[in-house]
Amino acid sequence: MQYGYQEANYGYGNAMAAPGNADAPKPLDQLPRLARDTTAENPWPVSVVSQKYHDAVERWPASWVEGQIVEINMRRSTSGYITLRDNTQDISMSVMGFRNFVAMARQFKQGERVVVHGKPEVWVKATRLSFIADDIRRVGAGDLKAQIDELRKKLKGEGLFDTENKIPLPEFPRCIGLICAPQARAEGDVITNVNLRWPAVDFVIEHVHVQGAQCPPEVVQAIRKLDDDPRVDVIIVARGGGSFEDLIGFSDENVVRATAACRKPIVSAIGHEDDWTLIDLAADLRASTPTDAAKKVVPDVREQWQLITNAWQRMNLRMDALVGNEQRLIEGYANRPSLTNPSTMLEPHQRLVDDAVQRMRYGLTRIIDDAGMTVEKLHASLTAMSPQATLNRGYAVVQTADGHVLDNAADASMGEQLSITLHHGTLLAEVKGQAGGNHIDTGD
Repeated sequence: MQYGYQEANYGYGNAMAAPGNADAPKPLDQLPRLARDTTAENPWPVSVVSQKYHDAVERWPASWVEGQIVEINMRRSTSGYITLRDNTQDISMSVMGFRNFVAMARQFKQGERVVVHGKPEVWVKATRLSFIADDIRRVGAGDLKAQIDELRKKLKGEGLFDTENKIPLPEFPRCIGLICAPQARAEGDVITNVNLRWPAVDFVIEHVHVQGAQCPPEVVQAIRKLDDDPRVDVIIVARGGGSFEDLIGFSDENVVRATAACRKPIVSAIGHEDDWTLIDLAADLRASTPTDAAKKVVPDVREQWQLITNAWQRMNLRMDALVGNEQRLIEGYANRPSLTNPSTMLEPHQRLVDDAVQRMRYGLTRIIDDAGMTVEKLHASLTAMSPQATLNRGYAVVQTADGHVLDNAADASMGEQLSITLHHGTLLAEVKGQAGGNHIDTGD
């Protein structure tokens, strides 16, 4: 393809090089006209090549391009960027647009299928080819996103994302299994932050591809290997940020199933906060970044020391308070009158005994007095009724030989022996007759 040197301005003009300046550009008419005319001794400057590319691309017609959005950036109002992926092949293209295009593209999101209208353009300063778009239209949901959504629904229906299947992370892990790309920043972020927080942790690192066709099988193999390693307490799958297309390997069905079947807790740290993959749903814990994963897997040694210090201080305060309370209690006991003068403990009981004795004495005295008065009354009654009292007054009791009291002289027989009881002594008498008839002979 030929280009008109006279029409195109490559910054050389027809001016001759200044004398003595070897780095001055050659005049345009001294440069080769065609690419096949260039030699090692007479090459084209970069600016010439870049301008020729620009002029050639400028003649290309505008076109409609179909693809799937794998990355979109419309943060600025004046310019925006989209990465389109071919629907059938692993080929991507960058699309750039300006104010009107940005206004139209803000409604689109990652994973959607679109068609964009524009034409290629070469930026001369960097000799960079870009596709400058001026229109964008939705075709339908992106095939890749639709496939992932369908897989997500399928695996969710099988219970792989259920909360009850999540395994809690160990509080103080001794060894961490790390799956990452070789010499990746994610590896350094995890190891550095873990060592800063909990230096006693060991690592078992499995290097794998984190994008492309090799990613899913290598990640599955690494998960199973670390799951069978008795040294490993928890597993971290880490990868730095990337486009939706770069992270697609972590949404593979085999990777998700291996994650859900792992017997040890798995932490996913794929991409950044806004990135998501299906492994995040199957993992036992999702971290927004590899650094965040390191903070969630191990405790902070400074925080733990602070907790120990606070617990030790609380324990000391509690023990001091307990000992102080017991000391005050003992001092209170020691200062009680019952301990300083133990006899005071017996005084209430002694008073009770003395009062009881006094009441008993009063009661017995009253009982005895009452009984004495009763006896005296009975004695007086008995005395008054006693035959002896009658005898004391000078009377006598006459009894027959069989002891029968004789109260009628007619009942006495002549010659009958009688006993006469007096106030003092007893007399024996014989009936000889009555006064006026019998006479009693008292013998001697």
